[in-house]
This record gives sequence, C-alpha cells and structure tokens, in this order.
Amino acid sequence: MRYCYLFFAIFLSLSLFAQEEQQETAKISEAFGHLIGKNIDTIGIDFDMDLVMKGLRDAAEGKNSPMSEAECIQAISNAQEIAFKEKAQVNLKNAEDFLKSNAKKGDIIVIDDNKLQYKVEKKGQGKEVEPHFSPIIHYVGKYLDGSIFGQSKEDEVISLDETIQGFQKGLVGMKEGETRTLYIHPEYGYGTQGYLPPNSLLTFEIEIIKANAPKEEASEALILESDHEGKKASDLDAPALR
Repeated sequence: MRYCYLFFAIFLSLSLFAQEEQQETAKISEAFGHLIGKNIDTIGIDFDMDLVMKGLRDAAEGKNSPMSEAECIQAISNAQEIAFKEKAQVNLKNAEDFLKSNAKKGDIIVIDDNKLQYKVEKKGQGKEVEPHFSPIIHYVGKYLDGSIFGQSKEDEVISLDETIQGFQKGLVGMKEGETRTLYIHPEYGYGTQGYLPPNSLLTFEIEIIKANAPKEEASEALILESDHEGKKASDLDAPALR
C-alpha cells in the first residue's frame, strides 16, 4: 500500500511538472510569435499572414521553400523599394495639400513659398535667436495626424548650423520665452532620409529657453549628437534635430 501511495505521489509530481513545462513552452511560443510579428511590421510589406504561418510550419517540417533564400531576400528588397517610393509620393502630396490649406489661416506666417509655416503660440520678451546661434529649447515633434515621434525630456541645445532648414529659418527671430508651432515641408525637413516615414510633413512645438547657449554647452551638444549617429530610432529618447 505504501508503495502505491509513493507511486501515486511520483506520478502526480511528474504530471504537474509536465503541465508547468507545457504552460511555459506555450508562453515562449506565443512570445516568439510576437517577436516575429514585430519584425514583419518593420519590413513595410503587407504580408499574407496565413502564408507566413504556412511557411513557418513547412520550414519546421523540413519542406522546400517556393524560393531560394537569395531570391526571397531580393524580392523583399524590391518590394520594400516600391512601397517606399509609393509612400513618399503619398506623403508629399498630403504635406503640400495641408500646407496650402493651412496657409489660408490668418495667424499663419508663410516662409519660402510654403516650405515653412509657423504660428506664434506665446510671445517672448528676452533675447532673440540669430543665425548661427545654438539656442536651448524644449520641443515636441508630431506627424500630420498629431502622433508624437519625438520630444525633449530636458533642455536641449541645437546648433542652427547643424540642423534642418526648417529649424534654421523657423527659430531665427524667436525670443526667449517664445513658443511657436512650426509646420515643415519635407524639403525643409528630413525628406526621404533618416528613419521617419519618407516625405513626412512635420510639426514642431518649440519653446526658446535661451537664445544662445554658452560655447561649452554648444560644443558638448555637438559631441553628444555625433555619438548618436548610426543608432536606431529606438535607441534614442528623441531624434537628433539635424
């Protein structure tokens, strides 16, 4: 009888261990699927997920792929290039349509044939930002739909000689304490370069903390920006304004 109880206890513990192991495997499997899904989303192609799952199963079972690895990589690259160009064209049209409509508002200042617009949200009373200055700012960067893609978490120094044209022209003349909303055409923004969607119209809410940073702070900011070069967007708290 004692052996029966012992056998039952061992069997029960093994069953519980197997259940825990199955539950852990299930969690890992689902999490692995999430990782694959996130990576698929960054590729920028509208995949047929049913066929993606079929490909995963076939590969796990050792079945042949309909394309060689080299062919698949080349096909994905070609599809990405086409999708990128189409997205760039759509975004450019949306940007220009928005700026054309926005320019009709009475409180909007238009610069350089609609390449840049701004609205004064709050007037300042301090020193003015001049060309070649390195102002200390707070900023929030948004897409056309209002979603935020970057913002400063603390005072940030920006060299006007090293930044995009939208800032070079949009910040000059701002006084300390002033807040503006900039509407930047892709040509004066990041265009098709960088990690942002190609030809995105960007809006920036800018507050001038100090018109020109001391030389030491400006030099340190340039060093930090150079350290950020080559990093992915996810590695940075906010995009380098260059």
